[in-house]
Amino acid sequence: MDFDASPRKPRAESIVPMINVVFLLLIFFLMTAQIAPPEPFEVSPPTAEKAAEPDGELILYVGKESALQFQDTAGEAAFTAIAAAAGDGQALQLRIDASLDGDRLAQIMQRLSAVGFSRVEVIVQAP
Repeated sequence: MDFDASPRKPRAESIVPMINVVFLLLIFFLMTAQIAPPEPFEVSPPTAEKAAEPDGELILYVGKESALQFQDTAGEAAFTAIAAAAGDGQALQLRIDASLDGDRLAQIMQRLSAVGFSRVEVIVQAP
């Protein structure tokens, strides 16, 4: 009679540590990601044949009825807030509504030039 212990199969490696690492990485990336703030109001940009990627980090929203919004500042006070946030040679993204009157857009561009912006990028969408 042979009473020797039967040979045991080697245990497979556990995947629990790998799952833990994946969840830790997921939490890390969620905590460090910069989420874009929502637009203050609905803006449907005008269409253009060719749209380029914008460079500016500052965004001025101009909605229907000439509503202005820059970060947390609304109305005409947005120009003062833009002047305070502007840097040398910094570009400004101008997100306008397609129904905005051309004369009002020209007035806004003049005000932005007076504030000190030499480069303003109007955001458009491709047709």
